[in-house]
Amino acid sequence: MRYWIVCLGFFVWVGLIASKLLWLQILRHQEFVEKAQKQQQHTFEVAPRRGVLFDRNLRELAMTVQADSVFAVPSEIDDKPATVRALARIVHVGNDSSPVDAWTSEDQILARVNASRGFAWIARRLSPEAAAKVKALNLKGIYFQKEFQRFYPDNEIAAQVLGYVGVDDNGLGGMEQKFDGRLHGEPGRMYAAMDARRHVMGSTEREPESGENLVLSIDEQIQFIAEKALDAAMQRTRAANGTAVVQDIHTGQILALAIRPTFNPNDFRHTTPQLLRDHAVSDVYEPGSTFKLVTYASAIDQGIVKPDDKIDCQGGAITFNGRTIHDDKSDHYGVITIHEALEHSSDVAAVKLALRMGPDHFYQYIRNFGFGSKSGLELPGETRGLLRPPPKWGSTSIGSIAIGQEIGVTPLQLVSMVSTIANGGVYLAPHVVMQASAPLTAHPFHPGEDLPTPLPSDARRVISTLSAAEMRKMMEGVVLYGTGRQAQLNGYSSGGKTGTAQKIDPATHTYSKTMHIASFTGFAPVNSPIIAVAVVLDDPKGGGVSYYGGAASAPVFAEIAQHTLEYLGVPHDIDLRPPHPAGKLSPNEVEPEQEHTGDISALVAALNDLPPDDPLREAVDSAHAASAAAAKTHPAPEKNQPKQESPLASDAQSEQEIASAEKIEAPLSPPQPNMIKVPSLVGAPVRQVVEQVASAGLTLQVTGRGLVRSQEPAAGIFVQPGTQVIVHCAR
Repeated sequence: MRYWIVCLGFFVWVGLIASKLLWLQILRHQEFVEKAQKQQQHTFEVAPRRGVLFDRNLRELAMTVQADSVFAVPSEIDDKPATVRALARIVHVGNDSSPVDAWTSEDQILARVNASRGFAWIARRLSPEAAAKVKALNLKGIYFQKEFQRFYPDNEIAAQVLGYVGVDDNGLGGMEQKFDGRLHGEPGRMYAAMDARRHVMGSTEREPESGENLVLSIDEQIQFIAEKALDAAMQRTRAANGTAVVQDIHTGQILALAIRPTFNPNDFRHTTPQLLRDHAVSDVYEPGSTFKLVTYASAIDQGIVKPDDKIDCQGGAITFNGRTIHDDKSDHYGVITIHEALEHSSDVAAVKLALRMGPDHFYQYIRNFGFGSKSGLELPGETRGLLRPPPKWGSTSIGSIAIGQEIGVTPLQLVSMVSTIANGGVYLAPHVVMQASAPLTAHPFHPGEDLPTPLPSDARRVISTLSAAEMRKMMEGVVLYGTGRQAQLNGYSSGGKTGTAQKIDPATHTYSKTMHIASFTGFAPVNSPIIAVAVVLDDPKGGGVSYYGGAASAPVFAEIAQHTLEYLGVPHDIDLRPPHPAGKLSPNEVEPEQEHTGDISALVAALNDLPPDDPLREAVDSAHAASAAAAKTHPAPEKNQPKQESPLASDAQSEQEIASAEKIEAPLSPPQPNMIKVPSLVGAPVRQVVEQVASAGLTLQVTGRGLVRSQEPAAGIFVQPGTQVIVHCAR
């Protein structure tokens, strides 16, 4: 009996052990494996490489680079306060040239170290200099991890379009936010094994999946042109903010979207919410007289009037439903033509046309031009503007809307409206994204393309082709004879419309007499339009510049359009003119005949509306002085004398003929006192060539575009002041 009792106890003991083992190793196996893994290894999330944002020519606008991040294993640190103090002296100013946020302060780092035994961040994405200093300390328990950091190689260029990325690699504005899911990619994992003393023994990784790449319709060079012109305007007018939008009229693609003031996305920690606003898509303002284009286009398309029809402006005032609307105080027109009414921006004429159309037809045209609805542009924060349906209009609303009041628009809607007129009457929704993922291809801008066939699903005809052509001619008259004379280009025709709107005074909720919005929107060239440009300046009030759109915003349009057309290599459609002494031709002034069609003045005029402190302006003045001196020393031959043809006049001459001509024309040794040495221009960009040739007192003719590949006369030859230098450019 005792034997069997012992055996029974033994079997019970074995059964209990077996049951416990079954419970631990089978039923709770996964639970204890996970606990062991937590004790034995630490998991790090490895951020994926964020997708690249390219411009249309595949130039990187936003890219991802690697940077060192510092973390600590607190259990390995012997003297935590001393270690943290040494690190904080470096990393608290290591991310930027100025102190960063409190996250890298000594107190914050010490709190994170004390709160964990296995892992604590010290600093994320250090600069190479700061990382080298931390490595040089060789501190126990301090380790480095490579992380991806977003980098914007052009700094502030297109900042509001691109947006920026936060510390955790999340998009926080612009395209970075709108397409964050596609750009971000799938994160990976890194598993670091620990021993009983929490020492790192090794690690394994699961590779992350990179995000998609996006090709934008933005052209980096055109964006630079727009931003530099806007910078000069902000300095000249001291406006509160400014917006410039350049659009391809044949596709609706946005070539440039410039906002001022702006920020540097590489240093987003030191910006403010106001700097992050994309005024082109999120700000609503009353357009003023630029909206009269909708009124006139609608009336002409309805067949109510024709450009040459007469309209009575009644001495500059009209009264209806108890309200009187006046033209500008200086304008008291009687019976004039429709195109003259637009040229002089008559409010009375616009009101009369709207009344003839009636509210329903007028409202439908406004909607068809894209106002009162979102365009679908791939940027966050777009607003539809403010437009009430006719049943909610007041008794005089139709007159107010006809002259750009009681309606809110965005600069993006404004430029799309002008593109509709310029391309023949078809509305094309604006776009900024062209292509995603691999394989990526460049989309160079080809001037003069036709409308896409078939038209996109969101395209629609707004006015007839004939109506659009008549409007383009009337808009050209605004620039030539009306309020937009400062929007004239050199070598290109242009059309547009000025606008000056009163802002609402927040204190009185009435129109302010001191705060205005100056705008200009137009296109160029007139007969074969390529681009549309809208410029909006909020409250210009400085530098002795008028707050009217024709004085504040039209010169910005001229500079952007001139540079852009030259950059695109668009052929001139009107004669080049020499610069006016005041920088512009006065109205109806006859342009003097040029002695040399390739004179430096023609090329410099392509860099229209240079700011007063631009070095190129000084170079131009020096060139004119040198040319004037040369003209006195070497007067031009009389008209009845046979004109000697220059050996450089024809591009078809061989290099041997050019070289022999140079030897005959330019003495080699010794040069005469007034002779000028031709500078070396090969390999230089056009702007640098303009500066060098102008400062030397020579004239210039440029063929092609890109960098200079050859020049005539050759570098080092001595020539007379004012001699023409021909450069051949290519990409």
